[in-house]
Amino acid sequence: MKNSQTITRKAFTMLELVFVIVVVGILSYFAASGFQRNTVVEAADQIVSHIRYTQHLAMQDNKFDAADATYYRERWQIRFTTDSTGNGNWVYWIMSDKDQDNALNDLTEYAKDPQNSTTLLSGDSSLANRDLSLDLTKKYGITLVTNNCALAGGRIFFDDLGRPYNDTTFPATAPHQNLITAICTIVITNGTQTRTIELSPETGYVRQY
Repeated sequence: MKNSQTITRKAFTMLELVFVIVVVGILSYFAASGFQRNTVVEAADQIVSHIRYTQHLAMQDNKFDAADATYYRERWQIRFTTDSTGNGNWVYWIMSDKDQDNALNDLTEYAKDPQNSTTLLSGDSSLANRDLSLDLTKKYGITLVTNNCALAGGRIFFDDLGRPYNDTTFPATAPHQNLITAICTIVITNGTQTRTIELSPETGYVRQY
């Protein structure tokens, strides 16, 4: 007569299953939080990229003209300001303001998007073919831009050597007037988060933290 053997199978109890579900839920929450967009960092990344692009344009497009005593006023610049329509949005644009008239409707003075030549690198809502991502408030929720690199109208210029200038005197009256001589910062915030962009003198090196 054979001995019968009882096979015991182990399984999760209901309490153990609930515990596992809770743990997985908590881990999922923290994992998802890590992938959430940080719009202030994204805005800072874009600004840093466009500052470098402005410097690149200035170095490639040398404005020196021996026949023009005010050639330096045509240098490429990036400007941070509020939208011209008065909606309070913080915007910026890249341009070479040839006549220093600050006129936003001269479409020939704006830099163009390298990937789409019909789009102008301006976030101002007065332009039909603007780049919406340069409207920092609309795109990234930025509520304030504090720019001590540019002391008057929010402008930062670059010369053919890539050196940065501010707009303390605007328009400038000499080629090397307003040369930035100390580290300066651009601070952006959405009200709860802040990001600082740092611009170095001489080299125009830019970084964020």
